[in-house]
Amino acid sequence: MKKCGPLFFRTIMNAHKSDAYTISPELPAMFDGVKLAAVATVLYIIVRCLNLKSPTAPPDLTYQDTALNRFLLKSCSQLTKEYIPPLLWGKSGHLQTALYGKLGRVSSPNPSGIRKYLPMQDGATATFDLFEPLGDHRTGDDITMVICPGIGNHSEKQYIRTFVDYAQKDGYRCAVLNHLGALPNIELTSPRMFTYGCTWEFAAMVGYIKRTYPQTQLIVVGFSLGGNIVCKFLGENRTNQERVLCCVSVCQGYSALRAQETFLQWDQFRRFYNFLMADNMKKIILSHRHSLFGGNSVKMIDTDLSRLYTATSLMQIDDNIMRKFHGHSSLKEYYEKESCVHFIHNVHVPLLLVNAADDPLVHDSLLTIPRTLAAKKPNVIFALTLHGGHLGFFEGAVLFPQPLTWMDKVIVGYANTICQWEKQKPPCQSGHMILCFGC
Repeated sequence: MKKCGPLFFRTIMNAHKSDAYTISPELPAMFDGVKLAAVATVLYIIVRCLNLKSPTAPPDLTYQDTALNRFLLKSCSQLTKEYIPPLLWGKSGHLQTALYGKLGRVSSPNPSGIRKYLPMQDGATATFDLFEPLGDHRTGDDITMVICPGIGNHSEKQYIRTFVDYAQKDGYRCAVLNHLGALPNIELTSPRMFTYGCTWEFAAMVGYIKRTYPQTQLIVVGFSLGGNIVCKFLGENRTNQERVLCCVSVCQGYSALRAQETFLQWDQFRRFYNFLMADNMKKIILSHRHSLFGGNSVKMIDTDLSRLYTATSLMQIDDNIMRKFHGHSSLKEYYEKESCVHFIHNVHVPLLLVNAADDPLVHDSLLTIPRTLAAKKPNVIFALTLHGGHLGFFEGAVLFPQPLTWMDKVIVGYANTICQWEKQKPPCQSGHMILCFGC
């Protein structure tokens, strides 16, 4: 066998160099193609996730053609003008919802109020914060906004503070309910906390306002779960609508029973949001464990707490803990009796219902409730925006949102228009406002 000499190795090396020279020009082109494909994939994902191709548009409105509704649509520009969210992220309902949840609002003010304590018949103590107006109302009248925040929220939340400050500057007195158990520094005085549709604390606050300010008229405002509570409160009894000029509900779900199944679905990551809200509810309940469970037997406390610790959804918490505060025999009964869907048709004052089509918490099937109601009742307007998420509704140019949201502006704008209508309505309609709808 011949040995390979130096000449052989030089020949082999030259051959490899020749091959490398002929292949190397193709490699950069291949790598460039991979990079281009990766960039295109990332851009596609960004465009899809941020929903950048979605158009902007005015809210989709459902209403009957009445004199009041024509006046509202003419005078309240927010209902008919295009809602424009921040360009880069505002068309994503998830980001709108997440920023509302984590940041609250931009440059949130700190309005100064007085905390009021109201003892309830069952031993509970309701609290609310009262904020006086920072100027005269444009009509010269005494108007109070009675406000019910979202689940587990209170007057110290940034979105509430921003809205209250804006309403105060427009001449409104504001009373904000603190959901029973929501304030970490206020101890419960009975083994009960807020539930999905209990109206007792809100009724106590409204009663206090009516007694203390006998000349004031009321604007009722509810956010998310608070929207369910205020609509249920007004519909429970006709006397609850006395001295109420109008009601605005934003981002509520109308029927907890219908929403139950949708909250367990992964569509729009709704199951994940369910888990996060359940975790927050756990923290609120556990922070008041001694007040809520102290009067029960040790065995019952251990059973309830063990179920609470292992719960991964709001439905499990509602079934094992929340429904028991009012003695409901089942979760179905609890949701049926505490949802405003069975009471909202009894509301006769002007009613504005606002939802966003990209709200990840409120399934599209639930929106048939307000849409059908607005088509049948002359006092109801249903406004559905393309974007806004859950209580987001940020406005802005490209990246940074404005301090005030579309939601803040539309509530105050609607309230101003109703007050103006009440002030200058035709003489033939001098009776209660509900007489105005058919004209």
